Amino acid sequence: MIALPKNPLRPRHDTEPSNGRAHAGLALMVIFSLMALPSTWAADGSAPPLLKESLPPLKNGVAPQNFEELWAGFDPRAEPLDVEVLNEWEDGGVVMKILRYRVGVFKGRKAMMAAVYGYPKGATKIPGLVQIHGGGQYAQFEAVLSNAKRGYATISIAWAGRYTAPGYAVGPNQVKLFWDGKTSDPAYKLTTDWGAIDAYHAPCRYPGNNFVLNPPSDHSIDPVASPRNSGWFPCTMAARRALTFLERQPEVDPGKLGVYGHSMGGKLTVLTAGSDQRVKAAAPSCGGMSDRANPDAAFRATLSDDVYLKKISCPIIFLSPANDFHGRINDLQIAVKEIPSADWRVTCAPHHNHQDTAEYEVATQLWFDQYLKGIFTLPETPQTGLALKSADGVPVLTVRPDASKPVLRVDVFYTRQGQIDGLGDDANNTKNRFWHYAAARRQGDQWIANLPLASTDKPLWVYANVVYPLDPPVSGAGYYYRMYTSDRFNLSSLMHMVTPEELKAAGVKMSMQPSLLIESFEGEWEKEWFTYKPEEWARSTHKLHDERWKAPAGARLAIEVLAELPNKLIIGMDDHAAEVALTGGADWRVIDLGAGDFKDATGAARSDWSAIKELRLAATDRLASRKDGKEQSLTLGDTWKGPRPKFRNFRWVPAGQK
Repeated sequence: MIALPKNPLRPRHDTEPSNGRAHAGLALMVIFSLMALPSTWAADGSAPPLLKESLPPLKNGVAPQNFEELWAGFDPRAEPLDVEVLNEWEDGGVVMKILRYRVGVFKGRKAMMAAVYGYPKGATKIPGLVQIHGGGQYAQFEAVLSNAKRGYATISIAWAGRYTAPGYAVGPNQVKLFWDGKTSDPAYKLTTDWGAIDAYHAPCRYPGNNFVLNPPSDHSIDPVASPRNSGWFPCTMAARRALTFLERQPEVDPGKLGVYGHSMGGKLTVLTAGSDQRVKAAAPSCGGMSDRANPDAAFRATLSDDVYLKKISCPIIFLSPANDFHGRINDLQIAVKEIPSADWRVTCAPHHNHQDTAEYEVATQLWFDQYLKGIFTLPETPQTGLALKSADGVPVLTVRPDASKPVLRVDVFYTRQGQIDGLGDDANNTKNRFWHYAAARRQGDQWIANLPLASTDKPLWVYANVVYPLDPPVSGAGYYYRMYTSDRFNLSSLMHMVTPEELKAAGVKMSMQPSLLIESFEGEWEKEWFTYKPEEWARSTHKLHDERWKAPAGARLAIEVLAELPNKLIIGMDDHAAEVALTGGADWRVIDLGAGDFKDATGAARSDWSAIKELRLAATDRLASRKDGKEQSLTLGDTWKGPRPKFRNFRWVPAGQK
């Protein structure tokens, strides 16, 4: 027997009882096919009552000029939520729902936010979390379900209109059907309805909109250039309304609310935590610290990251990969000084750009366990000291980690690439800067690492990572909803930033020489390579972006490989790659390649070794290039067979040598 909502012409509202059984997707599609009218019109076709606007009108037609003016008159608790339950099911003792709630009223029309919500069945007074997806992403059930299994209620908001759950998903095609009102299409589903305005993203709904600075139009909140027209503002309203939803659920403790998100969701996390005191813990990843230089003065004064960072009083942890393009590590050093909160941590994976692995991602779970549940205590931020003056002219970093928990290891990373002012116009180095690994030796309660430099004419950036064990391990859904389990976690120090002038004044000497050997594959070599899938053997590095490993003119590239079974090895360089057939066996094979052996997706070969940013070793690779204005792609390699390959002696071979 299919359990249908009471009124077959509309979704079940939160005031209506549920029998707890799954609402079959097919039956709901039939229901939705009857909903041809906008959500602000009654099912019988009669005109809706006049609705009060959520925002006050502009004063004298002037747009808000600061934070206080932007948020004046908005009360996230004032309006009814009008919750609609679109689908409901149970999974392993977790109650899961697809629902919509009212964000507000704009130009007389309601805006409704779709979301995935879940909580442990029978739970009471548990913490509640708002999870915010990034640009181009979906609200997805994995984060909600995994959080519920750890004792949290979570609402994942679909601010861009896309969401997914088992057998019930809204992707770009369904969003377009919704926009076009094609309720008779079998694939039609209800989703986020911004009503009279446009706060969608990737894509925006109406031509000419760009989310950040939507121009005044029939689909903007204000008829003049205004920060209220920016998608950031109504999406932050939606996140604040999600807090209201959580605090009204019987299973949630309204005094224990947290917010977290990735990329654009990281910025929205900061905007929400900085504008709503109900947030008791926050964990932005890859966003919320670098959006500071918008050319629009009103935007900078109302929606810039620093405006909200300066108002955050709750505990906050920043997940900030060292090569991230969206939340730059240089800006992280500024952000932690701007926040009023004294309770903060940072975790920074070297080499990573906009992704992370388990020992970094797990920080979000631990942060909420500490500040919303009180069942975990993170060590304090590692303290570091940088001595530029030394007997041999080599800088030394001293690291003193919090020893309240056992320390598994201390890693020190430093780079010479980038701009000392931290501005965002150095995108090439931001994403591709190479981080040297410096082995740290323990001396009592501190660790010491030498930092040999190749020159003193470039800045120096250096920080430390301290890794602690997790017992028992912790599981969760990562940035892109991959499930992980981690038996360790990482905390990072703040970063020292030193100018060339300071290096020279301290008498720092050149102690690192150019090297033909790119990698020996011995000792801690993997610390200077990276992967987002550590369970696989493929690795990448930015070593060739560092001048130390610059190829001599006319050089060839050589590497020795041992593979037990026949396979294909891919050596990639940016958008070029070479595919090498391996015969397998017990003998080491020497692979010798010239620049012309590396082809892009169109078949065009490299002409030389200049300007290499990323070097890859893998079993498969996918290249993308443009030719004659068209995107072309090429997939190389195949699934690896047998044990992992072994490598040694990856090097440049000068012209004329063997």
